[in-house]
Amino acid sequence: MSTGQSQPASSHSLDQYKAEIASHVRDAETRLGEFEAKAREKGAKAEASTINDLKAAKQNIDRKLQDLKATTAVNVSRAKAEINTDVAQFKAAVSDFGAKFKSGSTRK
Repeated sequence: MSTGQSQPASSHSLDQYKAEIASHVRDAETRLGEFEAKAREKGAKAEASTINDLKAAKQNIDRKLQDLKATTAVNVSRAKAEINTDVAQFKAAVSDFGAKFKSGSTRK
């Protein structure tokens, strides 16, 4: 007898979801890499902390995507919602950083 709690989510749908999320994150990560290269050229140490924080946020998303495979079907929608929120925050943070970096001020 199955309660649905012990069954992992469909691998096919999770793979599609992971590919979709990876696509969203890839663009932001590419921009972050460009900002990082420019910051290194300028010797901008203040930006290094923000860049490291953004990299940590990206790694957190990657970890959650890996954990998703082991998530039970009952918890998949909650896990996806958390990942979607993290991705949206990551993309917004990269965009904000880019705008501040281009204007020459990353300090609040």
